[in-house]
Amino acid sequence: MVRPLGQGPSQDPYAMARGTELEGYCLDLLDKLAKMLHFNYKVTIVKDGRYGAVSSGGNWTGMVGEIVRQEADLAVAPLTIMSARDEVISFTMPFLATGIGILFRKDAASQGASLFGFLAPFSKETWTGVMVAYLLTCLCLFLAARLSPCEWKEPKSDENHFTFLNSLWFGAGALTLQGAAPYPKALSGRIIAAIWWLFTISLLAAYIANFTALLHSGNEPLPIQTFEDLVKQREIEFGTIESSSTFQFFKNSRNPIHQMIYEYMDKRRDHVLVKNYHEGVQRVLESNYAFIGESISQDLLAARHCNLIRTPEVVGARGYGIATAKGSPWANKLSLAVLKLGESGDLDYLRNKWWETTCFHKGSDTWSPLKPQAMGGLFLVLAIGLALGVIVALVELSNKSRHAAEREKVSGSVTPPYLCTALLSCDGPRSPPPAHCN
Repeated sequence: MVRPLGQGPSQDPYAMARGTELEGYCLDLLDKLAKMLHFNYKVTIVKDGRYGAVSSGGNWTGMVGEIVRQEADLAVAPLTIMSARDEVISFTMPFLATGIGILFRKDAASQGASLFGFLAPFSKETWTGVMVAYLLTCLCLFLAARLSPCEWKEPKSDENHFTFLNSLWFGAGALTLQGAAPYPKALSGRIIAAIWWLFTISLLAAYIANFTALLHSGNEPLPIQTFEDLVKQREIEFGTIESSSTFQFFKNSRNPIHQMIYEYMDKRRDHVLVKNYHEGVQRVLESNYAFIGESISQDLLAARHCNLIRTPEVVGARGYGIATAKGSPWANKLSLAVLKLGESGDLDYLRNKWWETTCFHKGSDTWSPLKPQAMGGLFLVLAIGLALGVIVALVELSNKSRHAAEREKVSGSVTPPYLCTALLSCDGPRSPPPAHCN
């Protein structure tokens, strides 16, 4: 018979009291292990309600301390595998993988939303592509107007109404579906204008659709995506459990961002550090507070409390393992059993069972800004249209030049009577008519 098992602080969904009985992920896992390895067990709750850290006197507290003092044979709980703990106890293979994430309230995060939220429907790359497309289109329109003879009012006066500023104004007017004069007269300019109109209509349709989806989904872009974002902002306080493995991770990390997080928490330890997970969650729900802790536990909290969310970035990858006494033969046996449970899918089944969410998105899909790849075909059509417009402008210029050369060639050999009359009637000093006009 296995000696009393040290069970960690009562925490949903690992171990929860239901009357006189305990239930949860860890209890189900322990039951499967007992059936595989054929042992009996008795469950007790750890006396001081802690996982385990070194006290000021050099002794271990919590579950780790009970294993060290041989008050329990096993500790089955979300106990993080750490090098300091592994020096005094033995861990099995991890039965759950986790890391360190940031948990906060959605509305608390949105209080510091940017004034430029109207830019959210498109990604930064897409907006950059739109600006480049706009400038390139206006430049091509200007060049086509300069090359095409049809855009010149009077060739002798060297005037053209399609200046570069007018081209920019025309492009901006089309982009807002308002229209702006002057309008192109040449075929080349009209091709470019038509392609730009098609581009702008499709672009505005995509913007309006994505902006509407953003408003209805309520999934506003989070101002805090990473730990660096957390350090830079000032609206939300943040902290973790005092003397926890998470606190020690930031204390020992050499990453500058992690060091800034540790210094912030250390200077305000009486105000931002909490005693347990429950207190941390309550502070998140009741104030502008971000709780730094195990990502897998935060996933459960976000599943149970629909107003909570975990940031995408997770650092300090780690795992939860079963603790045994140093050198205990049970460590290898339990590790092998955990591996078998993972291969058979039992661990995934337990995870899905106890991490079942009660929050469902109202929309069918999660909203995200449109990336350039989603509009690649639209940009491609615009590029082809611009190239076609410039080519047509060159063809128009070439035809005009050829026709002008042919007329000059004809006029140099034989001057028709009507041309002689025109020459004799021109303003300015009159010249004698050519001999062949007599």
